[in-house]
Amino acid sequence: MSGTEAIVPQHSDLHGEQTRALSHRVSSLDEAREIGGDRLDPAVAERVEVVVDRVRERIELGVDHTIVALLGGTGSGKSSLFNAVCGLDFADVGVKRPTTSKVTACVWGTGGEALLDWLGVAVDRRIERESLLDGETEAPLRGLVLLDLPDHDSIEPAHREVVDRLLPMADLLVWVVDPQKYADDALHSGYLRHLVGHEGAMAVVLNQVDTVPEEMRDELLADVSRLVVEDGLRGVPVRAASARTGEGVPELRDRLAAVVSRKSVAAERAGAEVSDAATLLAGQVAEREPGAEQLDVSGVVDVLAEAAGLPAIADAVGAVVRGGAAHVPTFGAVQADTVELARSAWWEHVARAVPGRWQVALREAVASTERLREDADDALASVTVVARRSRVATWALGLSVVLGVVAVLAGSIAAGVNLVGLGGGEANGWALPPAVVTGAVAVLLAVGTVTTRRMLANRRSERVLHEGRAALERVAVAGLAGPAAVVLAEHRRVRELVREAAGG
Repeated sequence: MSGTEAIVPQHSDLHGEQTRALSHRVSSLDEAREIGGDRLDPAVAERVEVVVDRVRERIELGVDHTIVALLGGTGSGKSSLFNAVCGLDFADVGVKRPTTSKVTACVWGTGGEALLDWLGVAVDRRIERESLLDGETEAPLRGLVLLDLPDHDSIEPAHREVVDRLLPMADLLVWVVDPQKYADDALHSGYLRHLVGHEGAMAVVLNQVDTVPEEMRDELLADVSRLVVEDGLRGVPVRAASARTGEGVPELRDRLAAVVSRKSVAAERAGAEVSDAATLLAGQVAEREPGAEQLDVSGVVDVLAEAAGLPAIADAVGAVVRGGAAHVPTFGAVQADTVELARSAWWEHVARAVPGRWQVALREAVASTERLREDADDALASVTVVARRSRVATWALGLSVVLGVVAVLAGSIAAGVNLVGLGGGEANGWALPPAVVTGAVAVLLAVGTVTTRRMLANRRSERVLHEGRAALERVAVAGLAGPAAVVLAEHRRVRELVREAAGG
């Protein structure tokens, strides 16, 4: 390898868009699991945790690489084809190649060290392909990891073990065959027939076609295609190439570039695992949370207020202010059975919208019956009950009575004077107008006093009722709606994170 070949552009970061997108999905999945906690089925949570750990381990290697493996039997010219595709004389060819079980790798771009470590490629068997002298000519293959695997038909068991281990990790399997051994049963019965269903990730290259007369090549390619179809593989491309003359190598590079441009197998598999885990978590949450109207506690307040006698006390306050009663009864202790009924009815109305474990979480989060009862009693004890008559109204009513008496007296005097006039004396009507005016003032003052008392009675009655209900509402919100809203907010967050993890 020359010095120029070791100069690699530093702009080619292989931990790219696919890795970042997948990392975000995994983080969302993990956060959903953590927030869900014991509200999730333990088996589901454990499965999700396993997926998160496994995919994160794979993400550390990057999923933007495309792994292509060249596989072939002894003498197929696989390593020569590897060198031809790379444009470098790096892989061992000839008699040395069958003696080693080591994998050779060529990487286009940078950032593949961790992946190559994971693949088990020795440091001295790696090479980075791009150099500054290449310009952008190698850019279509940027991100490609091309592996030259040991011969699959080697008599050394270690060679086959390496091949078998790396096969599932490859995005594309390129089976290199030669004109003499393309029908070898070790290839067809040992590998190809077991790969039915993976045709989209395979290609067959008939190498060394330069050794075949040109008029026989089409027939030879057709025979290779026939054998592949007989193996149960349909749609697998079969192409001719010659590592010695370069025939078919540009077409093979184009094929590799097309594979590089699509999502890698690692990304597909990791993404599928995350999607499956997200589907599991989706089954642990509802499609939506209860709305604000379902968290309304007015029904609970109604029950607590009635049980404590709040409406009766408010009416009694009004009666005292109007002057129709002498005292106001005290708030009665709210019975535990009443509180439990109100609490249970409210919880069932809210909890039915979410799955079972979330229902349990809601029940555990809201205040207990005893706590609600005690808080309701304490809240009502702080309500100001003003039950006294207005002094002004009392004085005004007394004044109206006095004026009424004065008006009656004045009227009596006026009537007496008129009677004297009728008896022959001279009549004098000076007392009648004051009597009428005084009487009118007395009536107006009495009516005004009664109206004022009624208005004050209604106002103070409504104030007691309002303050009492407000106090009970604060108790219900703090003990029921508030804690439930926290649980439901976590449920909503889990649901949103699951949607992100699923790629939605």
